[in-house]
Amino acid sequence: MAKARIASMSISVLLLLASSAVVADIAKNKSSSGGVFWATAKDESELVTKADAEEHDEFEGGFSSLDGMLQWAIGHSDPTKLKEAADDVQRLSANELSKRQVEIKEFMEKLKMPSDAELMLIAIADLNNSSISLEDRLRALNELLILVEPIDNANDLNKLGGLVAIIRELNNSEPEIRTASAWILGKASQNNPLVQNQVLELGVLSKLLNMVKSNFTEEAIKALYAVSAVIRNNAHGQELFFAEAGDLMLQDIMSNSSADVRLRRKSVFLVADLAECQPESSTNRAELPFFSNRLFLKSVVDLMASNDLDLQEKSLLAIRSLLQLASTEALVFKEFCGLDEALERMREQLEGLTEEEFQRDYARDMEILRREVKSIFHRKLEKVPT
Repeated sequence: MAKARIASMSISVLLLLASSAVVADIAKNKSSSGGVFWATAKDESELVTKADAEEHDEFEGGFSSLDGMLQWAIGHSDPTKLKEAADDVQRLSANELSKRQVEIKEFMEKLKMPSDAELMLIAIADLNNSSISLEDRLRALNELLILVEPIDNANDLNKLGGLVAIIRELNNSEPEIRTASAWILGKASQNNPLVQNQVLELGVLSKLLNMVKSNFTEEAIKALYAVSAVIRNNAHGQELFFAEAGDLMLQDIMSNSSADVRLRRKSVFLVADLAECQPESSTNRAELPFFSNRLFLKSVVDLMASNDLDLQEKSLLAIRSLLQLASTEALVFKEFCGLDEALERMREQLEGLTEEEFQRDYARDMEILRREVKSIFHRKLEKVPT
């Protein structure tokens, strides 16, 4: 009777039971092979392992059903061993079979990941724990950095108390902690008006601008990234940025040849972004001195002479946006900034790059952009009264 009942069961159940040893073995290997842990200052047994996204993304979120576990197990099992295991299962009694099913269900529950909200709460609780180690505090921030990428999670951050906890860490004595905190604020605010406004309401912009001046390069870079994310397409944020002399900060970075090139790239990229959104501004920010200041405009044009091709491209994009503003003067670009000469030097440089096969496509694209900028510049010059 027992054999008849076993024979009548679906092959899926048999394979699932047979694969339990395979899945258990994989989980055992995973726990000892350097997988990513959602760590916390709490006992690590309270959390489960999160597999590396590129190698074991099937484990993320656990298995929602026995069938899901079955499909994964079959796909990762040796066919010969799976057949041998299936043969072994056929020799089990009905009671043994039922017991095996219960064991697998319990094992599957252990594989399930906590929800994102639960993980965020754990990390936030760690940040609010003043007695945890620096390592655990940094780990909690790194976990939040990943968790806030989905916009829904970012929107929940403030409701869970996360924004206040992260902002507090901007004053931490350790630059690594400050850097990670600014990075999270930037990532959560990216293209997210809700979080942008929440950050601005908490008065963080001034602090972030001061961090951009930090002697710790990574801190300065991540702080500028956060500033850009918070004020992008945000009228109120840009008003606060100008009120805090953010324009002078950008000018100082762009004109400082010893500044880290990544910081200079982000600065000129922000200039392009600010200039590009001005025509849509209801308060006519295009008339601010920021966009007509000769020294500022020259600091942008001078970046075209950089040895860094990416920085050259970003400066060219910024110049294209600046030239289209009514408040910028063509003669300033020509006589004070030397834009004609800069464009000609770039043309000669790009001609040389076209001779190098691996740079040829890039040089051609850059030349198209350079010609566009030159055309806009000369049209602007033509409108200047003689």
